[in-house]
Amino acid sequence: MSDTPKHTGRRRWLRRGLELIIILLVFLAIKAWLQRDMVSGEAPPLQGVLLDGSPVSLSDYQGQPVLVHFWATWCGICRVEQPAIESISQDWPVLTVAMQSGDAQALREYMQENDYTHPVLVDETGALSARFGVGAVPATFVVNADGEVRFRQRGFATGWGLRARLWAADALN
Repeated sequence: MSDTPKHTGRRRWLRRGLELIIILLVFLAIKAWLQRDMVSGEAPPLQGVLLDGSPVSLSDYQGQPVLVHFWATWCGICRVEQPAIESISQDWPVLTVAMQSGDAQALREYMQENDYTHPVLVDETGALSARFGVGAVPATFVVNADGEVRFRQRGFATGWGLRARLWAADALN
């Protein structure tokens, strides 16, 4: 019995659909594996001194969603993502943590050279990053108004995607 063109076309679409589902499942499994050590639930304490010398704590943002972004000056993906983080910081609360990127003076120079103004905590040793389970950068968290992690991602994130997550954290609270 030979297949008619109608059956052949249907099988081809079924096979492609199945392949797409398998690719999506593999993607989601890899994403879950990459995020396995990142904190969820209540955000851990995060405090320090910003590059401008002012003290800051994650609890200062209580009552509003905040983007907590871990990055490094030596990270290529972070450099691509940084303009979006800067743009978001003009509209939403943002707290960034520069992981193992030198001291405060080196970071001030980096920020000035690139015309970035968003708040930066210095994490020379990686201790702050470890509290959030961040072993690689970039890593991003959206913490809601109640101090709970509502979104977490390791790797590149788009600006519009981060804005959508901040909006969702605000709307769902």
